[in-house]
Amino acid sequence: MAGMLTAEETARRLGVKLTTVYAYVSRGLLPAQRAADGRRSLFDVDDVEALARRSRGGRRTEGRLATVVTAVTEIRPDGPAYRGARASDLASTEPFEAVADLLWQTEPGPWVAAPLGPPPVSSVGDRIRWAVVMSGAIDPLRSDLRPDAVARAARTIVATMVAALGGPESAAAGSPIADRLAAALSMPVPPGFTDAVRASLVLMADHELASSTVAVRVAASTRSDVYDAVLAGLGTVTGPLHGGASRQTHLLLEDAERRGSAAALDDALKWQGLAPGFGHMLYDADPRFDVLWSFVERLAPTDRMEKVAAVKDLAAERGLPRPNLDYGLAALSFTAGIDAEAGGVLFKVARVAGWVAHYLEELTEAPLRYRARAVYVTSK
Repeated sequence: MAGMLTAEETARRLGVKLTTVYAYVSRGLLPAQRAADGRRSLFDVDDVEALARRSRGGRRTEGRLATVVTAVTEIRPDGPAYRGARASDLASTEPFEAVADLLWQTEPGPWVAAPLGPPPVSSVGDRIRWAVVMSGAIDPLRSDLRPDAVARAARTIVATMVAALGGPESAAAGSPIADRLAAALSMPVPPGFTDAVRASLVLMADHELASSTVAVRVAASTRSDVYDAVLAGLGTVTGPLHGGASRQTHLLLEDAERRGSAAALDDALKWQGLAPGFGHMLYDADPRFDVLWSFVERLAPTDRMEKVAAVKDLAAERGLPRPNLDYGLAALSFTAGIDAEAGGVLFKVARVAGWVAHYLEELTEAPLRYRARAVYVTSK
């Protein structure tokens, strides 16, 4: 896929300073084009790659990781934008299904779970993986990689993941995914909880090249089917530093309820070296948190909301990083009185939408383009 890079992206790709990029332009080594706004310079990715090869003395480049040019999601200061539409805006108005169709560039279709019967007695994470494995096992044409077939399989995957969590029959096929998931996570469903679940799904649908998304794109590059690609994403997202981070934050809030905000936050800093749910490598202040927080405030019981706000206020008072989306997820699960795993469940279900969008995009690229170069050292 051809594309254009900003000056900042070009500098990162070449491993040089921004001033060096403009030096290349002035010396005629790198053509620049003026952006539509007339204020920025853009660079053709092929020109950048050619310069990168020359800067390495003409050495072969198949040993490097691929440069990923994507039209799926852009990370902006105001949060992710899905194909140009701000996730924060979509979270206030759109159902998850419509956002998935936007990311996949497909027409709407049915979200029907595969007929698998009762899931095994196991952890929530294992039931989600089981749903994906078994959905693929009964798909007679799971290797059909046409976009419509992939989107159809993706809808089945999401619906089956939610069905594997349990929930009343009234929340089965035909109702929105957010309604089904809210009922599976909490019965009875608290007022406002379904809206918060829907907003969470939209906000977490994609976040550009997160670790789990890269895993999915690598699987797509080898032409794995979409079921195996989603499993690659699930295997990565489960880590406590990625999709599992909200669980640690929920436990922090439970500890704050028992012992007070200061004791809980101090212990987290002492034993974990950080405050879970605070700080983000891409944002000074995660814009997604503010959106989700507005939904949490509408449903939270006063006493639990006070606990959540107290931890947040203490962190701000002591100059800790700002709360991120994981704090919002933990605030949602804690105030709703549901399991600490709920945030991770929301993350996994939501991110299938983004994974599949990147999977479809990767299928348009040359296969087997991901090959990192190892530097061999003699073990001591």
